[in-house]
Amino acid sequence: QTDNTHRPLTSLRSQSQEAEGGRVELKFVTSEAEEEGEVGPSSDVTALLLRYRHGYWRAGALLCVCGVVVFSIAFLLAYAVFSGRYHCSQAGGQGEEDEQPGGGAKAPAKGGAGLYLGELRVMMRKLLQDEDIYNTVSRVSRASHPPGSAEGTSLASEVLRRFRELHMDHTWTESLYATLQFPDRSRRSSLCLEDSAGLVSEQIPLNPSDFCPYSATGSTTVRQMVRQDDFNWLKSVGVSVSGCVVVIRVGGGVSFAEKVWLAERNGAGGVLIYPDPADVPQDPRRLGLNTHTAVSEHVHLGSGDPFTPGFPSFNHTQFPPIQSSGLPLIPALPISASVAAKLLSQLSGPSCPPSWRGRLPYVRCVVGPEFSSGRKVKMSVSNVMTPVLLNNIFSSLEGRVEPDQYIILGAQRDSLGPGAVKSGIGTAVLLELARTFSVMVKKGFSPRRSLLFVSWDAGEFGNVGATEWLEVGCVSQTELQQPAEIPTLSVCSPGDDVLTAYTSPLLVDLLDAAIRQVEHPKHAGQTIYSQAEREGGSWRILKPLYLNSGAYSFTAFAGVPAMELRFTEERAYPFVNTPLDSAPRLQEVLGGHLGVTGQSLGELVGEMVLRLTHDHILPLRITSYAQTVLQFSAQLNKHSAELQSRGLSPQWVFSARGDYSRAAETLQRAIDYSDLHDPTTARFYNTRIMKVQILHVSTTPYKYFIFLEHLYYEV
Repeated sequence: QTDNTHRPLTSLRSQSQEAEGGRVELKFVTSEAEEEGEVGPSSDVTALLLRYRHGYWRAGALLCVCGVVVFSIAFLLAYAVFSGRYHCSQAGGQGEEDEQPGGGAKAPAKGGAGLYLGELRVMMRKLLQDEDIYNTVSRVSRASHPPGSAEGTSLASEVLRRFRELHMDHTWTESLYATLQFPDRSRRSSLCLEDSAGLVSEQIPLNPSDFCPYSATGSTTVRQMVRQDDFNWLKSVGVSVSGCVVVIRVGGGVSFAEKVWLAERNGAGGVLIYPDPADVPQDPRRLGLNTHTAVSEHVHLGSGDPFTPGFPSFNHTQFPPIQSSGLPLIPALPISASVAAKLLSQLSGPSCPPSWRGRLPYVRCVVGPEFSSGRKVKMSVSNVMTPVLLNNIFSSLEGRVEPDQYIILGAQRDSLGPGAVKSGIGTAVLLELARTFSVMVKKGFSPRRSLLFVSWDAGEFGNVGATEWLEVGCVSQTELQQPAEIPTLSVCSPGDDVLTAYTSPLLVDLLDAAIRQVEHPKHAGQTIYSQAEREGGSWRILKPLYLNSGAYSFTAFAGVPAMELRFTEERAYPFVNTPLDSAPRLQEVLGGHLGVTGQSLGELVGEMVLRLTHDHILPLRITSYAQTVLQFSAQLNKHSAELQSRGLSPQWVFSARGDYSRAAETLQRAIDYSDLHDPTTARFYNTRIMKVQILHVSTTPYKYFIFLEHLYYEV
């Protein structure tokens, strides 16, 4: 080292703690000449540079410390400001889905507790209980409970009690009188064979509880009887059904009401409907329908009270003497397979085509119309019209942002038999979903729109309870009160294998998103969507709404998007609409998975309800009708020559389809580029979305009965 003025070699030492016993040295070393004591001008320059360099180090360290402090303060401020606005989902793997654009505003609803769709989904799955579903199905289907019966009234009181125990925002009952038809207790319906002298040669036994509601009453005696599978084929071979009793098989995707209407239109004098073993499994095991059991179903080609068509059934109100054009003018009776075999074995005439041949034992397939023994058949229907007090039971959870907009979940409660499928599963899933969503609300779920849970009465007679409620004015076509309706639970789950959705086209995307989230009840580890894709495509799930569906009235009469769901088996469930439709038999058919199947159905419905109550914009695909009309116009184009020969042209349908498609795409683009978090904007577009369905309904005031046939085929 040199003197204190010039120090070409500087040594800095920092003593550490005595416990550590170490040191750190930082040395700056000069050249060898300077080490030997040669001091020159370069030594001064070096000392100056070293002094400035030491200042830079100190300034750099100070800047780093200031930067860290500023960053920490900014981070803490940002956390304090935005921690309540953004919330992380607890559901693993749901982050991407919850960030979807378009209707799905995934931020918590105004006034909500900050729960995301993924969190709500996990909460709902934890709350749904399959054991409760099985117990409710067993309770509902312990005995027959038609409208107005003691068992039906007891069940209605129990459903009302269970709703009240949930302490939802509102629970109430709406009662009305409707005219229903039941068997006459003093005089039974009958079926017999008479000889040429008109004397009864054989009385055929019938079950007095088997009947077709709204059948024409009276008796008819004819010498001829024919099979019916295709009236056009009968005409082509010269067989007339005019004045004959027509024997028709259950099934074929055609309701009893349509079968009787077609027979009447072709001049038949009466109709007998039986379950053929080819359509309804019949075997000695309990899984099959026995040959002595008939299938009952109403024959009114329409919905609601047929004696107040287009008008609500107000209590104690006199109506003009008018009835629905859908009421048949010929008698109809359900018969068993054994009775059908007895009658058909005595027919003569041309042989049936191969596609008509059923599996009745020891019966040669001929179409009639003559009896080989010269006998005549006499059928007599003895039903009576009865005014019945109906009770629709409601319970609701109010929405926090749009409380006047409702998502409706409905289920049929009544049944002519035990009704495990017809009313049991639907009521069980309805009550379980009501319990689940009421608990979710208590735990922080804040639905944007209101939820309305409804137990409908008189569903067995053409959805009378639901239709009359619509006609009262609870759903208005001018003031939109129901943005979406899912009466999913009206008829459901005679199986656990194949999902079928009878739906309005507007709800297709909503269903598609839901089946991707719900596990299949029969195939563990597989979603309903993936299983459907394996079996030929998820598009097979979708079916158009049909007349007897609980959802039909909402779409056809009120212009509300509606859906009905059901799981079915590849092998038909044989006990629907029979006295054998009980919970033990359904449990046996499902292999002990009744509760699991009901839970999967409830989860599927709940998934759609979550989207409908959570998203700012209703998740309805407004462009869907463009594809629907395109398919219809393609079929219509096949008959263009016939239409033009009558002075008509299908060109207006093609033009209307193009106009609609362009308008729907314009509306969708406007929605995509709008601020959907603004409540006024969201409500404006939701109203326009809902008018898509409403504007497809005829504006004729009396469309219910004057244009019933036209409306039915149009929808």
